[in-house]
Amino acid sequence: MINYRIRTFDQLTTDELWAIYQLRTAVFVVEQNCAYQEVDVNDRVAVHLLGINDQNELKTYARLIPGAHQHVQIGRVVVAPSARKEGLGRQLVTQAIRTIRQQWPDVRQIDIEAQAYLQDFYAAFGFQSVSEVYLDTGIPHLDMILPIQ
Repeated sequence: MINYRIRTFDQLTTDELWAIYQLRTAVFVVEQNCAYQEVDVNDRVAVHLLGINDQNELKTYARLIPGAHQHVQIGRVVVAPSARKEGLGRQLVTQAIRTIRQQWPDVRQIDIEAQAYLQDFYAAFGFQSVSEVYLDTGIPHLDMILPIQ
């Protein structure tokens, strides 16, 4: 079972921050073979959504970044390799959308820079493509939005 924790940067414990950076680097830098500045200024302004299992291990993660014009961006969506194929990605995105609506009740749009192979995955939540596919760190991506009524 996954329990979700919602933290601002200042609320993160050192162990939580270490687990976030460990998971993100393992997947986005090492597994996907991308050399880029994975830790960035958005970590300080984001709300961090941590999916913790019963053994207190970080298994899913996303960061929620408030933006201008009542937009919030979902970024760094990741499921630990050991927890894949269990439906946790869908659970994580569902929780991210729910958290955004709770944290920012006036939000009008959720943005995501999705890896292109996940277009159908995000479309199942109502996200719509608003860009052509482009390369980001050598990986095909596209911009998607979820309008909020």
